Amino acid sequence: MTAYVVRRVLALFPLLLAVSFIVFILIRSVPGDPAMAIAGEKAPKAVLDKIRKERGFDRPVLVQYGIYLRRVLGGDLGKSFKQSGETVASEIKRYLPATIELTLASMLIALVGGLLFGVLSAVYKSTWVDYLSMTVALAGVSVPIFWLGLLLLIAFGGVFAGGGRMGLEFDYDPTTGFLLLDSLFGGRFDLFANALRHIVLPAAALATIPMAMTARITRSSMLEVLGSDYIRTARAKGLNPWKVVMKHAFRNALIPIITLVGLEFGYLLGGAVLTETVFDWPGMGTYILRAVRDTEYDSIGAAILVLAATFVVVNLFVDVLYAYIDPRIRYG
Repeated sequence: MTAYVVRRVLALFPLLLAVSFIVFILIRSVPGDPAMAIAGEKAPKAVLDKIRKERGFDRPVLVQYGIYLRRVLGGDLGKSFKQSGETVASEIKRYLPATIELTLASMLIALVGGLLFGVLSAVYKSTWVDYLSMTVALAGVSVPIFWLGLLLLIAFGGVFAGGGRMGLEFDYDPTTGFLLLDSLFGGRFDLFANALRHIVLPAAALATIPMAMTARITRSSMLEVLGSDYIRTARAKGLNPWKVVMKHAFRNALIPIITLVGLEFGYLLGGAVLTETVFDWPGMGTYILRAVRDTEYDSIGAAILVLAATFVVVNLFVDVLYAYIDPRIRYG
């Protein structure tokens, strides 16, 4: 297992190198002058020429990538010229925890709802419970997130807060960047309650698609396991029906579910742009959208690189979790 984890970690570097190269080439293929994006459209020609020379914009693309790669490997992700004037690393440090916090909250809702609907649908196959669960799952996949977000704001905006991570009346000095965690362990329970009110609606909106997919995969996997010989043997021995379902069947049905959860986590991490926009959530989706609008090349490249690295690490964790769930799985 240790050797497998080491190999996967080592494989992370060429993968991120490939991602950085593809993103760099795509960004440089976008029409426009990067020097003008930095200095502004009305900047004098002498200023633009100076920027092009200093940052290598007047050199071949592959040479530019080499300069960019050397800078990134040295820990310099660039600087935001239009948004805040800060370094890209400090901006990502501020925005990334908000997206991870929203993603984890969404996955919690998706897992609880999806597993519940999926298990009930498999146990009560071809009954009204099954039909209702799958109807909810189908609706979850079909409803657009931005439309659902607006409906949630209209319906529950008076109960739950609808914008940002916390109320304007609160001040927050981040420790980890995770607002719920910092406020809870910092003893600021009023801030924790307020942050919880702010995260419920965007997390619920973002959780609809993964919850629906989790429910369908759980149902399919559970039906396959429930038809196995050892399940029929357990039932013939007179074991408690729900003990058979949860202890014997559910654990063996978890492998495809865990695979889906790993993929969905990556999807939520990078695909929360619409949700963050609707709920004014200050996360990576909002950050990338602003960077694209302002043609902040360094910000776009660094943000995608960080999200790709996070996605790969999550999938490594999922692969390691396989061996814990199913002892028959061994990595050589």
